[in-house]
Parts: sequence; C-alpha cells; structure tokens
Amino acid sequence: MGFWDVLLFNIATVLGPRWIAAAGHNGTSSISLWVIAAVCFFIPGAFVINELSSRFPDEGGLYVWAKEAFGDFHGFVAGWTYWVYTVFYFPGLLLASASMSAYIFPEKGATLAQDRPFLLEVSLGLLVIAVLLNIIGLNIGKWLQNAGGVGTYLPLLMLVAIAALVYFRQGSMTHFTWANMMPTWNWDTVNFWSQIAFAFTGLELVSAMSEEVRDPRRTLPRAVFGAGAMIALAYIAGTFAILTLAPAADLDPKSGVFHAITAGAVVLKVAFLGILAAVLVSVGNAGGVGSTVAGIARVPFVVGIDSYLPSAFGKIHPKWKTPYISILVQAGLSGAILLLSQIRSETVQAAYQMLIDAAIILYFIPFLYMFAGVLKLAKRKDRLENPHAVLVPGGKIGLWISGVLGFFVVLVGIFVSLVPPGDAANKLSFELRLVGGTLVSILIGLALYWRGARSKVS
Repeated sequence: MGFWDVLLFNIATVLGPRWIAAAGHNGTSSISLWVIAAVCFFIPGAFVINELSSRFPDEGGLYVWAKEAFGDFHGFVAGWTYWVYTVFYFPGLLLASASMSAYIFPEKGATLAQDRPFLLEVSLGLLVIAVLLNIIGLNIGKWLQNAGGVGTYLPLLMLVAIAALVYFRQGSMTHFTWANMMPTWNWDTVNFWSQIAFAFTGLELVSAMSEEVRDPRRTLPRAVFGAGAMIALAYIAGTFAILTLAPAADLDPKSGVFHAITAGAVVLKVAFLGILAAVLVSVGNAGGVGSTVAGIARVPFVVGIDSYLPSAFGKIHPKWKTPYISILVQAGLSGAILLLSQIRSETVQAAYQMLIDAAIILYFIPFLYMFAGVLKLAKRKDRLENPHAVLVPGGKIGLWISGVLGFFVVLVGIFVSLVPPGDAANKLSFELRLVGGTLVSILIGLALYWRGARSKVS
C-alpha cells in the first residue's frame, strides 16, 4: 500500500455520511461540536497515532502500544475490546449502509430505508463482499477500500454543491445563527455527543497493517494529515449543506444525507443525482466495511500469535497470506448480532442506537490506553534517539496536552454514551441491555486471557 492507497483507506474508514445525517438530525449545534471534536480529539489523536505508529511499526496497532506501555494484560484488554467492538459496530454500519442504498430507488427510498427485510438482505450482502475480498488479500481488497474512499467523498461533494445551488435559488430550510450553532447541554440529546468524537476515529486502523505499507514511517503521517483535513472539511460543510436542504426533524440519523440530496435534486429538476449519490455511497460503505475488516482483523491475529486467544486466530491462509480465521470469526459474530438486534428491538432506529452506543463504549476503552500509553512511553530513552519517530510537536508540553486532552474527551464520550437518548421507548431496558452487553463482551475476553495465560505457564 502506497501513499494514495493509505490516504483513501483512511477516508473510507473514517468518513461516514451517516455521521453527517446524525449531526443534521441533532440540529445546528452540531456545527460547533464538529469544530470542538476536531481540535480537542482528532488533532491530538492524529499526533499520538503518528508518534506511536512510527515508534512501533508492528502489526497490531493499539494492542502493541498498550502492551508496550502497560504489559501483557492491559495489552490484551485493549486489543480485545478494540476487536470485539466490531461485533456491534459492523451491524450498525451495515444497517446505515443499507438504509442509504435504499435511495437508489427514489420512489421507494424512504420506505425501504425502514424496511427490516430489505435492510437485513443488503447488510448481509455487503458483509459477505467485504469479507471475501479481504480474505483474498489487500492487493485486491485495497481496490475496494480505494473505491470506498472515492465513493464516500464524491456524494458529499455533490451534497454541498446541490445545497449551494438550492440556497441561491430559494434560501435555506434552516436558519443559522451564532447562538443556535453553539452546544447546549440536554440530557435527551447529549448521547449524540459521543458520536461526533467517534466519527473522527479510524486513523489508527492502517497502523495495524503497517508491515503491509510501503515506507510506513514516511507514508503514514502524510496520509493521516492529508485525509484528516479532507474529513474535517467534509463533516462541517456537509452538516451545513444537509440542514440547508432539510429541517433537522425530517432527517433520519442513518440516511438523512440522501433524503436531503433527493430533496435538493427534485428542486433542481435533476433527480438522477440522488440515484447516482446512492450508488456511489453504496460502494463507499462497502469500502468502509472492507477497510475496517482488513485493519481490525489483524489485532486478534497478533494476539492469537501471542497465544492469549485460541491459536486458530494466528493462522494465515496458505494461498492468500491473510488472517482468514480472524476475519471469518469477526464476520460471523457481526452477522449474528445484526440478526439478534433486529429481533429484540421495537424499531430499526432503536436497534441502531443500541449498536452504536455499545460500539463506542468498547472502542473508546483502548483509546484510554493509547492516550495514557503515549505519556508513559515518552519516558523511554529511545523516543528521542529514534531517527524515524514522528514525535508529537511542541516537546513535552505538546505531548502532555495531546495525551491529557484526548484522554479526557474519550472519558466523556464513554460517559455520555451511557445516557439513554430522549427518544428511547424504555430507558431502563435500553440501559440494562447496553451495560449488560458491553460487560459480557469484556468478561468473555478476560476468560480467554486467563485461559491463554495458564496455557503459556504450563
């Protein structure tokens, strides 16, 4: 993977139209939340990821960094939660992707976006495609990720262009003021705040495959900041655009981008643009699933090699040289959770929100290790002696600002994810299922760790 492969991989992994839809559904205050998240989380996170991935360019990413900083046990906890979050994340991503692809059929788009059988069939189809291409290997699978990066960014450019034309023709559907763009604390909507930070995550994924990147010490930092600038701009401009085309109350938090594009295309009498955007984002979402499968599957592969997980996780395919067991297990569990989430939930939206919150909580645990770990690992003498290390700028002050600020934002993100959203039909049931699901996931990992630790001793 070269520079452009990695840059497009990062875009496909991080940038998500569904986060713009969620931001639009939340309203105009999302504008300032994007800026705050970019400054207080995304930039510190990029600095820390660049330093750690250049100092420790080994497959495994967050697992390796936590292990280096805090030892085997904490490394396993970071690696396990980082992997198991995908069991909840993939179903949510797949549901959102299927919901967006419904707008390929403009007359039925809004109906199909809430139709369970349609969403399940498309979701499982996307998962199968992503898994097969990544088992075959990155030489082929990377084309899915490259197409994903392009297919994700182009519809958002279309969204902004359509919004600009509609604005000059008939004005905006939403009134923007400095006051209404500022964040306001509301227990019914604060759950959404964690999604803003979560929308900026994923840059660490390619570091888990650093051994498959050409000249990783040079390529990774350039690709991270190049993609980062494009992603931040897309989120902020996209939120302005979606609210220009439709009021917040009309926007579905999964597929609202395509509702807005379709509405704008009708005003401009170019309805085919809505269909084209839906086709492009379907490819983009397949790339997002594919890139996430490719990156995170390497974590249990490395942990498997270390013998804390069953040895099968460490196996590679004899022909395609990929961690195929890890990929297949990951996909199988995700498919099962996808089906169960639909059976147990009153609505598609309730199932989606539950999956997102569980994924955020589990995903942010290794980020706590990452931000704390970069401070601890800074004490090593080899940090300044390593000529290839891309250090956090600003010396010790810059390092501490990045580490502490990132740690605080992640901690707040976990807390607000535990707050039931205002539209939850049964808040107690939502809370019990959310907490129970995440705790069980962690306990299963701990049981596997102690099993592996005992077998290594014996």
